[in-house]
Amino acid sequence: MFDAERIKNECVAWIKKFFDENGRDCNAVVGISGGKDSSVVAALCVEALGKDRVIGVLMPNGEQADIDMAKLLVNHLGIRYHIVNIKAAVDGVINSIPFELSEQSRQNLPPRIRMSTLYAVSQSNNGRVANTCNLSEDWVGYATRYGDSVGDFSPCSYLTVQEIKAIGRVLGLPAVLVDKVPIDGLCGKTDEENLGFTYAELDRYIREGVIDDPDKKNKIDRMHKMNAFKLQLMPAFKPEL
Repeated sequence: MFDAERIKNECVAWIKKFFDENGRDCNAVVGISGGKDSSVVAALCVEALGKDRVIGVLMPNGEQADIDMAKLLVNHLGIRYHIVNIKAAVDGVINSIPFELSEQSRQNLPPRIRMSTLYAVSQSNNGRVANTCNLSEDWVGYATRYGDSVGDFSPCSYLTVQEIKAIGRVLGLPAVLVDKVPIDGLCGKTDEENLGFTYAELDRYIREGVIDDPDKKNKIDRMHKMNAFKLQLMPAFKPEL
């Protein structure tokens, strides 16, 4: 059985160790969406480093319907934060490219600009950027390469959605943040609508190797294989000299 208290404590210790070794006086910079992942990562960083060393960055693309959830989180934790609206940057890139971008390109551009924004904030504030992905999303490639898939340290990459929710409850986060239905923020659909299976089904398959629907199993296996490259370093030719 998953021991949320123990894993939470071990993760906090791991974050402390990372900063001891990679920036003893640095701040953790976290992109805050208002969902469970960024909420849990920010709360873990606060417990590890103290609220004065955690900076939240809210990055709406124009109007964000659930930005009040992101504000609830930063106020709950008492951390300083910045709101950076990325719409002008997104529109500027789209309007400067001399051809019509594909729908997938349009959807993936905002998370890539958000990551550039996080690094700009981080470099100007003696920071280290937190990755907020989880194992469930990474398993099926549900992250944007060089967007939300990257960062300087990643507290939750080996934790499933169900496990992150359990840690969120242990951390005392508001239930509305922990149990908020995840929406990709790109095309307006929920994650599970886009995926075609629930996170509960996916998490059970990851941890126990069990899934009831063979079609969903095949889809998960196919997505996992196709998207494994997203979690690997860029291949590089190494000549024998």
